[in-house]
Amino acid sequence: MDLTPLILSRLQFAFTISYHIIFPSFTIGLAAWLTILEGLHMATDRPVYSRLFSFWLKIFGVAFGLGVVSGVVMGFEFGTNWSRLSEATGPIQGPLLAYESFTAFALEASFFGVLIFGRARVSKPFYFFSVIMVNNSWMQAPVGYVLQNGVYVPTDWAAIVFSPVVWVRFPHMLLASYLTGAFCVAATGAWYRLRGTYAVEGREMLRAGLYLAALLIPAQLFLGHLNGDYVHDLQPAKFAAIEARWHDEQPASEVLIALPDQRTATNHLAITIPVLGSLIGSMSLTSKEVGLTDFPRRDWPPVAIPFFSFRIMVGCGLLMMAVAWLGTLLAVQDRLERNRLMLWAIFLSFPLPFVAILTGWFTAELGRQPWVAYGLMRTADAVSPALTVPETVASLAMFVCIHTLIFSFGVFYIYRQLMVGPVETDAGPTPGANRPLGLTAAAGRPLSEEGAP
Repeated sequence: MDLTPLILSRLQFAFTISYHIIFPSFTIGLAAWLTILEGLHMATDRPVYSRLFSFWLKIFGVAFGLGVVSGVVMGFEFGTNWSRLSEATGPIQGPLLAYESFTAFALEASFFGVLIFGRARVSKPFYFFSVIMVNNSWMQAPVGYVLQNGVYVPTDWAAIVFSPVVWVRFPHMLLASYLTGAFCVAATGAWYRLRGTYAVEGREMLRAGLYLAALLIPAQLFLGHLNGDYVHDLQPAKFAAIEARWHDEQPASEVLIALPDQRTATNHLAITIPVLGSLIGSMSLTSKEVGLTDFPRRDWPPVAIPFFSFRIMVGCGLLMMAVAWLGTLLAVQDRLERNRLMLWAIFLSFPLPFVAILTGWFTAELGRQPWVAYGLMRTADAVSPALTVPETVASLAMFVCIHTLIFSFGVFYIYRQLMVGPVETDAGPTPGANRPLGLTAAAGRPLSEEGAP
């Protein structure tokens, strides 16, 4: 395969978005967890919830910063690497990105500042509200536009914003983030119980994470099925690639696992279940399901990637469901802390939601190929025409080095916080708390009545 600006630009964007999506998923889940902790602390006044809140707030702050840093560069990549896409879809994508910037960098960041610095400076109800507030579908299914002089101009913003696809994909991603937070919290609790430290805090984290995950996973599987329905109806080539279905079948079998061969349009070593493909695709035992040979070869996705990534995602979901349900059962029976094998399973399960999110993104985005805006614009036509191979190699290498460095420091700091544990650090309002930027003397007294030297 020749390294062209197109291939390198796709690799660069794949790297940056894969790196970035980890942190919003983590922080959205942690924001929900912090909301629960603050609400429980307000309702019960138990110190354990205050300790856990302070502990997770530090980790949340680091992950939030990493997410912002890694996300900013993607907006620039639209201009540097994908200028033709920006030019053609700017009237639609531009306002949506501007709205995202306003909510993420203005509204959300303002409440994030209250969350980090304002616990001793604002009322409890307002602080709780701030915790709550910290909490690309058009390209998948374009609607509400008209083509004018090669530019996609919006004609119906309601259709764009309230597209049925958005309201299927959005809750699916939201629950994925909540599950990420739940498993990270439960895994941390299991780790402390295995080490014999922070018994009360570990018990709270362990049970809360497992209970939340046990409730959310069935809903997530259902939303995943709804996502499959929209892919089946609106992106039939992608659906056929996910199923490694080369020819029309009626009724269609389901390929559990195989080695897809795109060159010969066949599957090797396939394990299939008759009729199940029709049931999954159309909720029918007799429906006809289309194969990839119904479409021109130039419109085929790279079959192996969505085929395997989808099965990894589903496998992670099933493993998470088994861990959450079995762990919840043992917790209800008050046998969880004595079962070290189960504690190890919970601790080692924390990567599963991250893997599921990444493979889900691979399935959605690579399964959409060769389109960048499905059915409207090919990825090959969206790349910047003046881009050269040396320029793209240099920017890709720079991104990999900088992101790796930042990620390493972030993970190291989070690990240190985990080692320190949920110790009590909030001893109440500090001197000069009414002055967020006021200087204090080493002994804890303001330097003067006015807070100035």
